Amino acid sequence: MTQEKIIKLSNGYFMLLLLVLCTIAALFSLTSGIITLFIPIIILIIAIIPGFFLVNPNTSKVLLLFGKYIGTVKENGFYWANPLYTKKSISLRASNFDSERVKVNDKLGNPIMISTIAVWKVKDTYKAAFDVDNYENFVRVQSDAAVRKLASLYPYDNFEDDGKAEEITLRASVNEVSEALEQELSERLDMAGIEVLEARIGYLAYAQEIASAMLKRQQATAIIAARHKIVEGAVSMVEMALDKLSNNNVIELDEERKAAMVSNLMVVLCSDKDVAPIVNAGTLNH
Repeated sequence: MTQEKIIKLSNGYFMLLLLVLCTIAALFSLTSGIITLFIPIIILIIAIIPGFFLVNPNTSKVLLLFGKYIGTVKENGFYWANPLYTKKSISLRASNFDSERVKVNDKLGNPIMISTIAVWKVKDTYKAAFDVDNYENFVRVQSDAAVRKLASLYPYDNFEDDGKAEEITLRASVNEVSEALEQELSERLDMAGIEVLEARIGYLAYAQEIASAMLKRQQATAIIAARHKIVEGAVSMVEMALDKLSNNNVIELDEERKAAMVSNLMVVLCSDKDVAPIVNAGTLNH
């Protein structure tokens, strides 16, 4: 037997009624002094009692007979089985696992701190009970290994300025990274009969030794991106101003004055501080 086998056992209430009748018979034989009847009944009672067991909702009982797998009872209720059966309880409830924060290197070699949150449950009691030593510890170890592998496949963030924004990163691509983590965990935990319901990154940050430098890098990237937008808009506005002046015949400017006007407008539009204008009270030539 190398796979889970679901079995149904006899109702425990019938055997409980039999136990009550045997108890009454034992008391009657004892009070009547019929010792030859009392001893067999007591032996029968002792044999019946270990066979009773309960299966609560979302739990299961794995039954063994001298090391041989008999089957698994998943339907909740009150049962009686062979008293010689060894009964092992395995929960079928969904469980949360929040891993510890571990330090790993991302795809670019930057040290980061990362942890994972996983929701899982047992789907195959045979694998969980016999294919791994301790399935709960197996989940912890394999989750740690999966998040380490995942971190090495993707960069923490994308600092490229050449339009490669579609690259998957740990910080920005939450859905893609979660799907990859869930798939990796499912493959690792399948041998233990574990079903992964959800997996995602629980904590993500640069390691302490480079956190300050990376913060400055992020700030510099944001400033460069903002300046790029400002310059792009300023050029568009200067071009529009020159076209309007030319098309409406407001003033004719030679190349030198156009260059001066462009320079002045770019300073005004791109400056991060208020510009103090100088009013020319003379002619255009002075």
